[in-house]
Amino acid sequence: MFAIYNNNGLSFRSTIDNLYTLSNVDSIARVRNNTEEGLPKDHSLKSKKKLYENQNIEEAKAVYKKMANIDTKEPIFHVEDLMTRDVISLNEDNTLLEAYELMQEHEFRQIPVLKKDDNQIIGLVTQEFILDLLVGDLEFAQNIMQRELSTFDFNEVITSDPITDIRRVAKVMVDFSLTAIPVVDQDDNLLGIVSRANILKAVANTPPMQIWG
Repeated sequence: MFAIYNNNGLSFRSTIDNLYTLSNVDSIARVRNNTEEGLPKDHSLKSKKKLYENQNIEEAKAVYKKMANIDTKEPIFHVEDLMTRDVISLNEDNTLLEAYELMQEHEFRQIPVLKKDDNQIIGLVTQEFILDLLVGDLEFAQNIMQRELSTFDFNEVITSDPITDIRRVAKVMVDFSLTAIPVVDQDDNLLGIVSRANILKAVANTPPMQIWG
């Protein structure tokens, strides 16, 4: 299951097939150029709900396999098996300068931006996003850097739920030129992030047929 978020919150939640039918799908596709994809440590998330207890996880996986017409005897890898769980994030009341400084401190090129009150993701602030803003109005660069993130319009961001088949996530990442996809629960809480690096590590350490068979 995939979802799309923007400044106004959730705008889409459905299957991968429906994701590809969206009329604005081309506007979402973009290269993030993120070399530090893991986004480790916890920064601003003050309350993260755990989506599933162990029993519920197994039940959800069984339902997913049935819906996806996957042989229930064959193990499949879900996003939650590979994702990085501790994510540095920003709130919408942080300034663009704070976002830039955080990127410099941790050598990141993108950081999720969350709503202040409910921690729902509204976008990703990237080095490219900051550079475009400054180059577009160099005369007021200092004022731009002092603006809160809530005053900017972010591109829509594609997310995944934690029990999506990693093969489907990999396909979306390739087709939309994404280096990482945030992972959210049904209540729109940010749970983690899965990156190309996460997938490559899994492929390198797991027999291929167990992941892609």
